[in-house]
Amino acid sequence: MVIVTALIALVQLDAAKTGKPSVIAIGVTSVAVVAQSAASATLGALRSAGAAVADVPKLATENAALRARNRMLAAENARLNEAVASLPEARAIANESAREPAGIVASTIGFDPENVSRQITLDRGSSAGVRLDDGVVDEDGVVGRVVAVTPFESTVLLVTDGASKVPAVVQRGRWWGIATGTNARMRLQYVSQDAKLKPGDAVVTGEGRSFHAGLAIGTISRVDHPEGALYQTAVVEPAVAFGRLSRVVVLPHGERDRAEDP
Repeated sequence: MVIVTALIALVQLDAAKTGKPSVIAIGVTSVAVVAQSAASATLGALRSAGAAVADVPKLATENAALRARNRMLAAENARLNEAVASLPEARAIANESAREPAGIVASTIGFDPENVSRQITLDRGSSAGVRLDDGVVDEDGVVGRVVAVTPFESTVLLVTDGASKVPAVVQRGRWWGIATGTNARMRLQYVSQDAKLKPGDAVVTGEGRSFHAGLAIGTISRVDHPEGALYQTAVVEPAVAFGRLSRVVVLPHGERDRAEDP
């Protein structure tokens, strides 16, 4: 111990003569700095942990508020997206209503789940002025006619149903026929053999009880010439996309016709 003490004293005296810090002083200072840094880091971590524990209730409240706001924003975003997606349809129905001032705008609220018949249910009934045999259209053309009415609902038989028959006219040439439903499409029947039908010909309504003349029914996709038959027939693709029907216009022609009856 005496020798070690003497060596330390010699090192310190030598450093004092040269005016530079000794190796021992540098070592002791480094150890002290490292220890102080470790202590500061430990104290800082303890303080941070304490602050975090103290902030837990506040953070939980803030997180709950953020989640609630995210749900609200998501719902608002979905509503706005739906509004934007429905704008073209709403505009088209508004245009159709403008063309038919007496028309009754209705929404589709049901359909035959078993697909036995091609029918839809509307949210308007006799209390809104809907009557039996009223025609129903959308922006693309003829949808069908009303076959049942309650005060607040009505049932529409689509033109593609097998029981549907609509007076029809081929625009090119003005050839008359009857458009009968085939469940998926329609068949134009009783057309004169003289008619020069061809695929792409537009088919519209003739004047009748349920519809004005000139409303789009569909387009001929195939022409049939049964051998020996008095008439020719044609397959008609509907103008209306029935898979996306949501809003329609009811045409109260039947009621006006009854009012005109003597």
